[in-house]
Amino acid sequence: MIPRYSREVAASIWKDDFKFSLWLEIELLACEAQAQLGNISRATLSTILEKAAFSIERIESIEREVKHDVIAFLTSVAEFVGPDARYIHMGMTSSDVIDTAFSLQLRRAGILLLEGLDKVIEALKERALEHKNTICVARTHGIHAEPITLGLKFARFYQEFKRNRLRLSQAIKEVSVCKISGAVGQFGNIDPFVQEYVAEKLDLEPESLATQVIPRDRHAVFFGTLALIASSVENIATEIRHLQRSEVLECSEYFSPGQKGSSAMPHKKNPILSENLTGLARIVRSTVIPFLENVTLWHERDISHSSVERVCAPTACITLDFALERLSTVIRELVIFEKNIEKNLELLGGLIFSQKILLALIESGKTREEAYRIVQENAMRSWTDTSTSFMENIKMDKRVTLQEVDKLFCYENYLRHLDHMFERVFGASEAN
Repeated sequence: MIPRYSREVAASIWKDDFKFSLWLEIELLACEAQAQLGNISRATLSTILEKAAFSIERIESIEREVKHDVIAFLTSVAEFVGPDARYIHMGMTSSDVIDTAFSLQLRRAGILLLEGLDKVIEALKERALEHKNTICVARTHGIHAEPITLGLKFARFYQEFKRNRLRLSQAIKEVSVCKISGAVGQFGNIDPFVQEYVAEKLDLEPESLATQVIPRDRHAVFFGTLALIASSVENIATEIRHLQRSEVLECSEYFSPGQKGSSAMPHKKNPILSENLTGLARIVRSTVIPFLENVTLWHERDISHSSVERVCAPTACITLDFALERLSTVIRELVIFEKNIEKNLELLGGLIFSQKILLALIESGKTREEAYRIVQENAMRSWTDTSTSFMENIKMDKRVTLQEVDKLFCYENYLRHLDHMFERVFGASEAN
């Protein structure tokens, strides 16, 4: 990932020095387990633990010759340890180290993403409670529908991201597994105790049955979850972009002093952050198909998954981390234009109350078909002739014999269960 869309705390998880540190930790834990089994003497173990280290430059140099990253790593470590290095990696295969380290990287990245989700969730909660009673018009198909509140919009996204947090927590568990079972996973040259020991020390679950690698369906679940979260990011970003359109302008991204929107048009204030989030979501989602295709490997393993993981895993995790950080800022700093919200509510001259009139006519004794025809005829007249409002047209229609028609054109009629909805989402103590 390019620095423009990366936070160092996320990018560092995928750097070589961190990866090789994990590899070394796994190898040393395996040596400790072998010592407990009596396969390595205590003196030898002490030497290994004391001297074990690696040089990234040396690893790169060796790999250019041997064309194998784990062998290059082990050779570099051996140069630090000396003859006792022959006990390192005993009975193991490269994927024991690579896959277990990958699990640790994914878990750490996942925990960082949980923190990002928490920031978004908290920001959505604050704005939902702040605008619980800010009445606005809802839109379906982009057309005015019925009144809701701006707080309900934020609360809906809040619930969506709460679900995403639960999904990610489950996905982290899915990939938090340890595989130390040898060349094809049958513990042919290594005792299962080693896997159990390493797993416990790293707070991972021992993989119950692996081939040469951890089954890749686990990773498909994890990155599928990241893609779903990215779609939720885009869901909010798209709503903001629509609400910031000049013809709507119910809210807008914060425009900082000195910021410029266009090299050609000085008046421009564009929703660039939300547009950026839309693009970042596409990047994260683009990694899903490769991870799904990684599930299918030849027999007990081939290497077709490796390049995908080297490229797509950092890309998805770093990009989503950046997107969540950006989204939380956008939500917190979102500017709300309440006068425009009120103006848009009244834009169609009361057409948004059509269902209230429909139901009142049905209740007065008319069939649904007759009531619908009356309301629709008056609504269509209001669409085409704005000289009279929908309310005026209804009052002038002799087929309408309702009493106190004005009371049906009331926003609060739609929001009588607002407290109930907020209590369901936030709990009674915080919703009121």
